[in-house]
Amino acid sequence: MNKRMNKNAFCHIQCLARKVSGAHNGGVLNGNVLIRQASHCTFGDAQEFFTDDLWRTLPRSWQEALDGLNPPELATQLLGMPGEGEVVRYRSVWPLSLLALKSTACALAFTRTPGFQTPSEFLENPSQSSRLTAPFRKHVRPKKQHEIRRLGELVKKLSDLTGCTQVVDIGSGQGHLSRFMSLGLGLMVKSIEGDQRLVERAQRLDQELLQALEKEEKRHPQAVHAGPRHSPHHVVRWVEPTALCEELLLPLETLPQSGARLLLTGLHACGDLSVALLRHFSCPEVVALASVGCCYMKLSDPGGYPLSQWVAGLPGCELPYRLREGACHALEEYAKRLQKAGPGLRTHCYRAALETVIRGARPELRRPGVQGIPRVHELKIEEYVQRGLQQVGLDPQLPLNLAALRAHQAQENRVVAFFSLALLLAPLVETLILLDRLLHLQEQALPFS
Repeated sequence: MNKRMNKNAFCHIQCLARKVSGAHNGGVLNGNVLIRQASHCTFGDAQEFFTDDLWRTLPRSWQEALDGLNPPELATQLLGMPGEGEVVRYRSVWPLSLLALKSTACALAFTRTPGFQTPSEFLENPSQSSRLTAPFRKHVRPKKQHEIRRLGELVKKLSDLTGCTQVVDIGSGQGHLSRFMSLGLGLMVKSIEGDQRLVERAQRLDQELLQALEKEEKRHPQAVHAGPRHSPHHVVRWVEPTALCEELLLPLETLPQSGARLLLTGLHACGDLSVALLRHFSCPEVVALASVGCCYMKLSDPGGYPLSQWVAGLPGCELPYRLREGACHALEEYAKRLQKAGPGLRTHCYRAALETVIRGARPELRRPGVQGIPRVHELKIEEYVQRGLQQVGLDPQLPLNLAALRAHQAQENRVVAFFSLALLLAPLVETLILLDRLLHLQEQALPFS
């Protein structure tokens, strides 16, 4: 992490903040045009596509460009992610404002392409990482296997570089990352989690892993682990985002006069928990930080964003919930879904149609939470609506206007196009959040290298 970032380089943040908040900036694009056209798709929620007639809020030229595009065409033309070997071809001339939005959203966001490519760890078996031994894969989903390996190895490198004496895993959950770092990489790890049940499960999994490793050593005595193994030290503690946690800073062992040198980490540190890690980074005991945040929509407002005084001083610096929620989506994964054009995409349209029925029955009930309804693609739209009504506490036998529901279903590609349009800014908004955090650390005058 390089703290010496020129403020001129950070002028991008000002552009981004103003573009998503509604103020004019004459930098890369004509701000007034961009805001007038893009604010509808970024602030609108696809659940309200029909109730708020969101398609008509788009400029007519955008409607004409996007209308009729199927999901693979949206992935290729709108999101700029064509399938392998596919050539991007537009069936019509797109409006400059839409092309400018595409280009600017991409240009101002952090690159999401790895700086180096490594052989896939899931080529032999899509459920098992070839770079983790069997005991460390047990009870761990493939995605999590990849994450704990990548972050764990990064933490190990940081620990060696900084002379760290202890790693603190904050929001450790079931302890998968902590176990890999301690029993797999030989690090001294304190594991902090606020949920007693998760801590108890983590401790059971620790013992199970130790037993598995002991059996493995007996089968392969030539590969005996060098030195004693240390399980993670688990602590049940809720970490407040606005106050320092003394337990977090306490060393596990009595150390010489030089004191503890702590490395803080968190995998999917949710909402304000990632903010708590940043605030603890200013403590003298903390020498390094490796944080992977998530759930930006759960950030406190104010308090969680903006963190830096510089961004807080910008006019219209707030990021609405809808933008922060969108920043949690992986644009690349959604583009893959579009390329496959699977029937699961109709969930967007079904949910928007359900919202019209909910508003008709209870106008004051807006966007209630609807848990994932299984096998949506096999349901008729009226069946989905009935199940959704039951979930939100309404009578599933309400009389339905089937003609209206069918008319909504016919606009499925429009709903998907609107959702895709909103996702265009997701990487850019995440970039804004991350740069704000970097500026916050800079303002603490921390000597990064």
